[in-house]
Amino acid sequence: MDEDERALSPEETLRLIEQQGAAAVHRLMPNPVPHYLAWGVAWFVGFGVLFLHHGLAGTPYAPIPIGVALALLFGLMALAMLVSALTMWQLGSPVRGVSQERGVMYGFAWSFGFFAMWMIAVRFGGHLPDPERNLLWASLSMMVVAILYMAGGAIWLIRPMFVFGAGLAVLNAVGTAAGPGWHALLMSVGAGGGSVAAGLVLRRRLRR
Repeated sequence: MDEDERALSPEETLRLIEQQGAAAVHRLMPNPVPHYLAWGVAWFVGFGVLFLHHGLAGTPYAPIPIGVALALLFGLMALAMLVSALTMWQLGSPVRGVSQERGVMYGFAWSFGFFAMWMIAVRFGGHLPDPERNLLWASLSMMVVAILYMAGGAIWLIRPMFVFGAGLAVLNAVGTAAGPGWHALLMSVGAGGGSVAAGLVLRRRLRR
């Protein structure tokens, strides 16, 4: 009998099943690193510029117009949403059925969530002074992101994703209560830095 045709032992069979299962997961699951890095850079840079505009005590640390700071923040967040959409497309493209439908609906939730946030901010922002209006836009956007992170973690049973979303919700609430400067600082360092760190850790694990 040829060596390749001999019956595999139970240990070899189990090892082969594990290897094939790991290969299938690697092939079907999208790489989450670009998602975390894109959002991390968007928050770290965007809220960092917003922090320099506000300052902790209401005195700007740099002469950055608020229009430029907000345009940079939401522009970077729009790019991060595009990266997330591509990640969700990678998740759904090789899979049909419930998993694909779940991914598509979750992707639409981001779009509808930010649309609702935009409508609310436009409706009530005009009645607030400039610093509070800027805080309204920033805090609402982060609330949408935090809720969607927790929802994604619950849908796919990804505990770190849920925990990260819960952490964003807490940081967002604390920063909103503390004021525009503190909110921008917490979002830049906590949310942005935390997301970049998570992306780098994931990339290191995937390379092993």
